[in-house]
Amino acid sequence: MTQYLSAKSSNLIARILIGLVFFVNIQAGFDFYFHPQKYSYAYELIGAPGNIAISGFGLLFIMWNIPYAFALWSPIKHRISLIQAVLMQLIGCIGEIALIFRIPEDQFLLLRSSLLRFILFDSVGFLLLAIALLIVKNTRNIHQK
Repeated sequence: MTQYLSAKSSNLIARILIGLVFFVNIQAGFDFYFHPQKYSYAYELIGAPGNIAISGFGLLFIMWNIPYAFALWSPIKHRISLIQAVLMQLIGCIGEIALIFRIPEDQFLLLRSSLLRFILFDSVGFLLLAIALLIVKNTRNIHQK
């Protein structure tokens, strides 16, 4: 009974952490998709082509969250989806950090600021998902012994 409650609690905590990241990611995806004009200036993408490009980014944000949805549904059962989500967040963080070094320091301040927000956003998401994965891993280890 204690192990069951432990697994149930672990599952709930992991789902809350995954849910926070999933919700924010999906919200950002929908915002980029439906309101691209809010972001096009920061990326120096103007007019209809810029709005379509930004909307496309939003669509990608939504698509990339499919593994998160499976992990959210059942973190223990769909542990591989959680691992995929953690890796996706990590790649995002590393890639964004690499990108910021490609922007000249004294130029494109709005672009740099936007990218810094993404770095913060994805770093927090990575930490939350990594914690969820540790919780799930420890829960699985308890039940395998």
